This record gives sequence, C-alpha cells and structure tokens, in this order.
Amino acid sequence: MSAKIIEDLSNKIKEMYSSVPAEGIERNLNALLQGAFTKLELVSREEFEVQAEILRKTRAQLEKLQLEVTELEAKAGIKH
Repeated sequence: MSAKIIEDLSNKIKEMYSSVPAEGIERNLNALLQGAFTKLELVSREEFEVQAEILRKTRAQLEKLQLEVTELEAKAGIKH
C-alpha cells in the first residue's frame, strides 16, 4: 500500500509543478506531504521508542513466566 501512496504522491507533485505558480508550490507541497504521511500512519520517533520499551518489558515478563511454568511443570512431573 505504501508504494501506491508514494506513486500517487509523485504524480501529484509532478502535476503541481506544471500547474501552480512557483510561490504556491511550497504551501501546496507541504499540505500534500502532510496528507501522504497521514495515510502512511507514521509515528514519531518518541512514540516508537515508548512502544519499543513496552515491548522489551513485556518480552522480559513473558520469558520469566515461561521459565516459571517450565519449573512448575518439572516439579509436577509434566513432560512435553
């Protein structure tokens, strides 16, 4: 899907350069890029780092729980 958005964006920029006076290009390009980025559902670096940290903590908790389950299964004599 992102390839289609980028292709559409490229086509719109080409159209804009051929039909808009030079002074209006920056304003129109800014609006066009903001719209494209919204469609791509991008997140900020800060938000990405927060989510990555949450994921690291969740993985650590999961590994701990898996170890506890394995230990409990060993004590109970459960084999896989």
